[in-house]
Amino acid sequence: MPEVKFEVDVDSPPDEQPGANPFNRWHPDIPAVVDVEPGESVRLEALDWTGGQIADNDDPNEVRDVDLNQVHYLAGPVHVEGAEPGDLLKVEFLDMGPLNERSEFGFTGTFSQKNGGGFLTDHFPHAAKSIWDLDGYTVSSRHVPDVRYEGKIHPGLAGCAPSQELLEEWNAREQELIDKHAEDPESIQNHPTGEAEPPVAAPPSKEGAQMGEMDPDEAEEAAEEAARTVPPREHGGNHDIKDLSIGSTVYFPVYVDGAKFGVGDFHASQGDGEVTFCGAIEMAAYIDLKFEVVKNGMEDHGVTHPIFEPGHRGPNFEDYVTFCGYSVTEDGEQQYIDSHTAYRRACLQAIDYLKNFGYTGQQALHILGTVPIEGRQSGVVDVPNACSTLALPTGAFEFDISPGSLGDAKDRGDLVVTDQPLG
Repeated sequence: MPEVKFEVDVDSPPDEQPGANPFNRWHPDIPAVVDVEPGESVRLEALDWTGGQIADNDDPNEVRDVDLNQVHYLAGPVHVEGAEPGDLLKVEFLDMGPLNERSEFGFTGTFSQKNGGGFLTDHFPHAAKSIWDLDGYTVSSRHVPDVRYEGKIHPGLAGCAPSQELLEEWNAREQELIDKHAEDPESIQNHPTGEAEPPVAAPPSKEGAQMGEMDPDEAEEAAEEAARTVPPREHGGNHDIKDLSIGSTVYFPVYVDGAKFGVGDFHASQGDGEVTFCGAIEMAAYIDLKFEVVKNGMEDHGVTHPIFEPGHRGPNFEDYVTFCGYSVTEDGEQQYIDSHTAYRRACLQAIDYLKNFGYTGQQALHILGTVPIEGRQSGVVDVPNACSTLALPTGAFEFDISPGSLGDAKDRGDLVVTDQPLG
């Protein structure tokens, strides 16, 4: 096992860790707390993305009340010797998994429309929660019965620090979107409600900012411009790509000396799209990494965003039920080659299908968010309809979900859901 270079205590708050504190903002001046040489392998540990705000219980209000200013607690930053702006940081994902006896559960949440919302928040506006047991790489839930499968574990978030120039570019372009939404909410294409909530971007905020081991006075000033970790960007970030699993190799653009790499937001499993927003099985975890530097890699490879080579570890599902969606809204409004709308319709088709087996809509939504479904942009040239598909692996279920087997319907309970206002 590689040496543990960043260790966490799941029973301590993010800002009271026994070693170096994690960070939850992107800023070039956050100091590195781990130093590695090219070719060196290390182990890093990370808290779950909420920093312990969600416990193994049946209280959905924990999901309803999650403070989104205090999320994505990342291990690092890692300084890689010799990495310079313009290079590519080659990172091999050697191994990863839950923190064994310290934390053996994961959780999935549907966020309330007033606190982040989600892909289908107009259909599922209330907060809901499911707890998942982690048995090695196999997952199951008391809230979603008769679903048991090997998850595809991965970090939802990984990337290098931005330069000051890139940070300013992010903040400017995202503020433009915020201003446009404030002026006319309905002008934002693909917004789930067309209303003031949920927001369209997360601007810098000092509230809840944790700037790693930065000097407190410098940290307060830097937090005013530090980028939130909600979206993916040119440096990497919150991609939520399920295929960045064990055995994957990722090439991250480097924008500052040493790269200042960070990683976290681990998922025991996730479906393409993470359609519940907190849609994966979130967990605290470790990851073993090996770092190399590709000098002048950005220019030589024509790369301005991360690229990766996927690993080949399972699960290896063979059989699927696949649902099609087209760029026509639920209200029958024709959109032009809109893959976002098409994937919504595929998801809603799958949810309605699973209801035939006794699942509620919320349970079906959490299945799509956690089971490693395969989402595809299958057609983007046949005007006016894009075609998106969602392939649901039949092997994730302990009964037959293939068409023609709808007689196996029974009451399968429900998640824990609240319709109470945001606390």
